[in-house]
Amino acid sequence: MDIDREEIAQKSLALHLEHQGKLAVQSKVPVQTREDLSLAYTPGVAHVCRYIAEDETRAFSCTLKRNTIAIITDGTAVLGLGNIGPTAAIPVMEGKAILFKEFAGIDAFPICINGDHDDLIGHIRSIAPVFGGINLEDIAAPRCFEIEEELQNLGIPVMHDDQHGAAIAVLAALINACKVTGKKFKDLTVVVSGAGAAGYAICRLLKCIGYEGETCTAVKELIVCDREGIIYRGRHGLYHNIYKYLLGDETNKMLRTGTLSDALRGADVFVGVSSGNLVTADMVRQMNPDPIVLALANPTPEIMPDEARAGGAAIIGTGRSDFPNQVNNVLVFPGVFRGALDAGATKISEEMKIAAAHAIALYVKDPTPEKILPDPLDRGVAQVVAAAVAEMARKCGCVREE
Repeated sequence: MDIDREEIAQKSLALHLEHQGKLAVQSKVPVQTREDLSLAYTPGVAHVCRYIAEDETRAFSCTLKRNTIAIITDGTAVLGLGNIGPTAAIPVMEGKAILFKEFAGIDAFPICINGDHDDLIGHIRSIAPVFGGINLEDIAAPRCFEIEEELQNLGIPVMHDDQHGAAIAVLAALINACKVTGKKFKDLTVVVSGAGAAGYAICRLLKCIGYEGETCTAVKELIVCDREGIIYRGRHGLYHNIYKYLLGDETNKMLRTGTLSDALRGADVFVGVSSGNLVTADMVRQMNPDPIVLALANPTPEIMPDEARAGGAAIIGTGRSDFPNQVNNVLVFPGVFRGALDAGATKISEEMKIAAAHAIALYVKDPTPEKILPDPLDRGVAQVVAAAVAEMARKCGCVREE
């Protein structure tokens, strides 16, 4: 499917201008009579307020809190546009909100905040009472890591989708890619290009836990590359970024050095979350037989599918909708938050992320080289992910008492 990007851009602008945004608030109850007004507002609502004041967890049963999340950004890393600011980020957050509603029935509000690191954390803490979960979005690294970590004690799920949505989708893709190629998850050498939000989370997830049937395992080796080449323990400058320092300490056991091309020699998997046109067919030829190439940079992948195929790639995935095997976060975040809200989760644990990835992979009954993931528009995916996440949340014990 060929997409005329200029035509899409103009049609999208026209859509937004016509509707003045994509989101609206709709009442669940009527306000047609005096009794309606008394029940929905004063004086009746005062009794509901007193009822919650006695036990704040009751807000989950009689307010919008149980089914509502905040989509929060500071506008510092919006799509491929970079630091365009919170106001210009509104259309993306609105779009995310309607995806939550369409795919998972979740009410979501775009909240775009001006401010520095401490301001952002303070603002989120201040508004948390309204929401059952927080979806952090389009916040630049390393700030996004710090903010997410500092908010884990809110008592509601907080997840930075650019990190964990991408990581879960990649893990699901690799589970099925291994089924197709016959590779063993525990034997994989994986090269990740990009050490930002998505790259860091992908590495953490693949390093800690994977799936071999029903048994948890980890990939054999991870090698991460940034703009300066392979990250390794002791590389100059890593001390200035604690997250790259951790990657250097926890990956690349053989202390390999050099470029992305050097990293790909003898690798089984390439995962690109960086920028376009970094990989060539010759670099793919240097990988192990039946290489798996997930080139996820948008709109231009690290390598185009036809070139990856010419280099011998057995499985090719991108972030684009006009090629097979689209690795898209929409497969992940609606179901993850639906399951977390349904279970009354207080956080989204590593086990819940793994359960989500496994559910996505299992949704594809007979994976093939051209279909290792479900169609992103398949509404059934969110349901199975939600069920798996909710079940794992209860097993882990990270749910609130009601």
